[in-house]
Amino acid sequence: MKSKNLSEKILKSVKTKGFKYIELPSVIETNHIVQRSGENFRKFIFSFTDQNGSELCLRPDLTIVSCLRYLENNFKRKEKIFYSGQAYRKSNDKKDSIIRDQIGFEIIGSKNEKTDDKEIISTSLNSLKNLNYSSGKLTLGNVEIFNLLISKLDIPKRWKLRLYRHFWREEYFNDLLKRLETNSDVDPTIVEIDKKRYLKMLKENKTSIIAGRSIEEILSRFDNKIKDPRRTSKGKNVCKIIKEFLKIKCPINKAAQELNKFFKKYKINLVVDQKYFPISNNRVSKLNVIFSTSFGRQLEYYTGMVFKIDIKSNNKIKNVINGGRYDQLISDLGSVTQVSAVGAALNLNY
Repeated sequence: MKSKNLSEKILKSVKTKGFKYIELPSVIETNHIVQRSGENFRKFIFSFTDQNGSELCLRPDLTIVSCLRYLENNFKRKEKIFYSGQAYRKSNDKKDSIIRDQIGFEIIGSKNEKTDDKEIISTSLNSLKNLNYSSGKLTLGNVEIFNLLISKLDIPKRWKLRLYRHFWREEYFNDLLKRLETNSDVDPTIVEIDKKRYLKMLKENKTSIIAGRSIEEILSRFDNKIKDPRRTSKGKNVCKIIKEFLKIKCPINKAAQELNKFFKKYKINLVVDQKYFPISNNRVSKLNVIFSTSFGRQLEYYTGMVFKIDIKSNNKIKNVINGGRYDQLISDLGSVTQVSAVGAALNLNY
């Protein structure tokens, strides 16, 4: 941590925006993290087994812990909360600290999405007043626009689901695009065999079980594959559209214009209004503000607006704030209804 004094100044600035301070537990059940982030994430957490045999871990992420608190307390109302503390996470880079000192602030359970997005960014900018820096950059993205684009593309439903699900895993996502572009996952011989199996199974007892699945389930999947073919030319065109979309980067006041020009070029039935974005000024305080369609892929749980703030201090570029909207996180953790949420975290180890 830079200093206790800096932390206290930032906490006070957040409190002036009407946020209520809360305490968060340092230890949570490991399955809450693994189920949300995947088994691969297990290698990054510090876990242990308690005397009852339950697997627990030190919190690797304060946002998930905050959402668990909201869920477990069965809250229904809107909450504006903030908190501070340490997150504990291993890294592939040995230079990274395993302890991260953070201040986080969130708005949970509100129905006014655009107003909340603006307030989180405004609170982030207000927090920056306590930092010493010469210049910086505020980068905005929006995962929702990517998902809307994918929904409009002429590809099988199963491929849309893959692209939605793996957008945040950049390396694997690029591998998916290669497969889509070349049809390398489609073997014509296998397709014909599948059709023959499908026709044969139509005559069998639908409740019979094969390899743990009923024939009815297998037929449903075969039916989708047979009715939803993919030609090589179609895959190439779709990949071209996605790759070009992910290259869009411009000053924030040009975001709607650039996106609508792109949608018109490829005859995609989407239109974006500049009011859709929480900021339209190209410069806020000492920060240049840009829009990037490829930004927002670092965390799986983001669903809409995402942003980060990088500052230049002592001739070094440092990331100090990250945030965004995560409307599905609380339901993914077990809520029977979807709860809106947006927040940000300030890194005190910058």
